[in-house]
Amino acid sequence: MADRVHQPREDAEFEFILARADVPVLAYFYGTWPKAVAACKEVEPLVREVAEAYQGRLIVVRADIARCPGPVRRYGVTGAPSFVLIHRGEATAAGNGPMAGTALGEFLDAHL
Repeated sequence: MADRVHQPREDAEFEFILARADVPVLAYFYGTWPKAVAACKEVEPLVREVAEAYQGRLIVVRADIARCPGPVRRYGVTGAPSFVLIHRGEATAAGNGPMAGTALGEFLDAHL
C-alpha cells in the first residue's frame, strides 16, 4: 500500500486516526478468509489510486476486519471488501463489494 494509506493494527489505532482526521476518512475494510481474498486483492490498486487522487481531501484507512472488530460493528460492516465514508466519527455513506475505479470515484464525489 502507498504511504498515504493508513493501516491500523487494532481498534485503538483506528480510533486514533479518526480522532485526528480533519477531513473525511474512507475506511476500506478487507478480509483474509478465502472467499474475500480475491475480491479484496482486486480492489487494492484502486485504494492506492484513491489515496493519491484525493490527497488533502480524504484520508484512506485500510482495516482488517479481524483486527478491527470495534469499527466493523460500529459501522455495520457485514462483508469484505466494504467501504465506509466517515466524517467526524459518523458514517455518511457505505458500499459493499468490489467497486470499479469509476464507481468508487463516483461514490466519493457524490458524498464529499
